[in-house]
Amino acid sequence: MKVAGNKTKHIESTFSTLQNNIHTYIYILRCVDSYSHSFPFSADNPAMPSSSPNFHLRALRIWSSKDYAIAAFIFFLLFSLLLFTHFDPNPSPSHSHSSHLVPLTLLRNARHTPALCLDGSAPGYHFRSGFGSGSRNWLIHVEGGGWCNSISSCSKRKFSHLGSSKYMEKFIPFSGILSSDPYQNPDFFNWNKVKIRYCDGASFSGHPESERASGLFFRGQVIWDAIMDELLSIGLSTAKQALLSGCSAGGLATLIHCDNFRQLLPKEATVKCLADAGFFLDEKDISGNSTMRSFYHDVFQLQGLAKSFPKDCIAKMEPSKCLFPSEIVKNMKTPLFLVHPAYDFWQIRNILVPQESDPQGHWQSCKLNIRNCNANMIDKLDSFRGSLLKTLNEFQQRKEIGMFINSCFIHCQTEMEMTWHSPNSPKINDKTIGESVGDWYFDREAVKRIDCPSHSCNPTCRNMDFT
Repeated sequence: MKVAGNKTKHIESTFSTLQNNIHTYIYILRCVDSYSHSFPFSADNPAMPSSSPNFHLRALRIWSSKDYAIAAFIFFLLFSLLLFTHFDPNPSPSHSHSSHLVPLTLLRNARHTPALCLDGSAPGYHFRSGFGSGSRNWLIHVEGGGWCNSISSCSKRKFSHLGSSKYMEKFIPFSGILSSDPYQNPDFFNWNKVKIRYCDGASFSGHPESERASGLFFRGQVIWDAIMDELLSIGLSTAKQALLSGCSAGGLATLIHCDNFRQLLPKEATVKCLADAGFFLDEKDISGNSTMRSFYHDVFQLQGLAKSFPKDCIAKMEPSKCLFPSEIVKNMKTPLFLVHPAYDFWQIRNILVPQESDPQGHWQSCKLNIRNCNANMIDKLDSFRGSLLKTLNEFQQRKEIGMFINSCFIHCQTEMEMTWHSPNSPKINDKTIGESVGDWYFDREAVKRIDCPSHSCNPTCRNMDFT
């Protein structure tokens, strides 16, 4: 019976590892797909056709039910093979709890509140209860997925998980910063964890007054408030420690709502925020145009974001500039940690070299794999990195702000085991992102980790390759 029990544990461990790897791979594909579908180019811009190679990368598209069925079938075959060929009477300990899928929870009484996704469906989140010493600690992570800047582009999102809960996965894996595996997530593994799904297209900052019979629901701020109220009612209100985090557009949402989040919780609670790949730059593209500034202006106007930003910022500059993190962080009071790649592929592809700035496609291969960039392109990428560090330099003297800025060609890094905390994760000074965030959050040491100054200088980078 003991051998049988060990075999069963080994099967569970093998199944868990394989399942987690497949779900992580699917997650990466969906994330990249979200980024490639969400900016900055809508159907209203004829210079940017939605069918362009840069906009719809090969094999990186929205997965249909058929796609998931194929992935499930492959998973079944692989597991069957492992089941019959890898029985070991002395398996390593199982960490199967880290791969359990977490169900989608739609906002309670959604029909009786104005909190609605772009298509009018109820917003949602995934919740896993904490345990042991982490039962009164909370980690809330905000999903990313770009923005929409026109009626047309927002209408398209109504038919995806970025605009409707009808298309959201009913179950998702929690990995990386959301993992319950103490080996993968040693500092936060037993906390209450929430992943807020993103379906408003404006980093949870839109207001219904701007809807104007568009057939769309611009309710981002309302969604945020409603979800916070619901989480407070199920235990967040008595939190001892809390961390608000987010990836990409979710990282921007974290910056926007960080101080408000702090105010919702008990004064004696330790509350901090983390933005992963959410520090978007106000930089001109290679043709000299302010593409990102123009895009943010359209988002700001379309969804009426002004009410979600400080009045003094709105008064002293063009309002949409207040949407840039460089302006938001200036006025933040809550401790903040910035995780950011110096060669952020999303910003390179959409801010520095958007399609309209490269009509001949000279940068196409470079944008798919940084190893394909020529010397002149690398110079421009290094200059873009320099702009990031120059902007961040203003905040390096603030003790409450931590940083992990690696020289990797990637985007979000906190929600995947391979980049958060594993033997093969990116490191600076022999510290992973997970270790660095923990050191900062628990005040073990000040963390201002800035990587070496080259895209090829850090061998631990997990650089993306879209070719």
